[in-house]
Amino acid sequence: MATIGLFYGTQTGNTETIAEQIQSEFGGSDVVAMHEISDADTDTFGQYNFIIVGCPTWNIGEMQSDWDAFYEEDLDNIDFSGKKVAYFGPGDQVGYAENFQDAMGLLEEKISGLGGETVGHWPTDGYEHEASKAVKDGKFVGLALDEDNQAEQTEDRIKTWVSQLKSEFGL
Repeated sequence: MATIGLFYGTQTGNTETIAEQIQSEFGGSDVVAMHEISDADTDTFGQYNFIIVGCPTWNIGEMQSDWDAFYEEDLDNIDFSGKKVAYFGPGDQVGYAENFQDAMGLLEEKISGLGGETVGHWPTDGYEHEASKAVKDGKFVGLALDEDNQAEQTEDRIKTWVSQLKSEFGL
């Protein structure tokens, strides 16, 4: 069984593509099992001590629709105690500068409140946004990606972040 569970929601396919890149950088499906959140249930989260959550921010700071439904109906039924949880999400820092990566921040706040230990914090340097619910103590709570304005940086950011997570997960 894979060591890490990666749970993602996608509208346009960007988040799924990023999830596949993260899985590949970790070493493939033997290390990271991918779960589309629309097909996942609360028991699936219990199989992993290391979790990666991927969710794009839509419209004005909203979660992707499948994550939104899971957030409202199922997330409170999961005990994240003893689990290390990392977050990533695509967003648009130019078009939505006042709520860039808000979905990632909303998920992190809820999951940490359910006992999850947040790992994989990411610097805000190199981004141009005005506000974000995903920024705590001067850093993003996870990997912030912008496929609309900084797609050329995605591959390097993923490589750096996965290297960081390997250390933080103790792998």
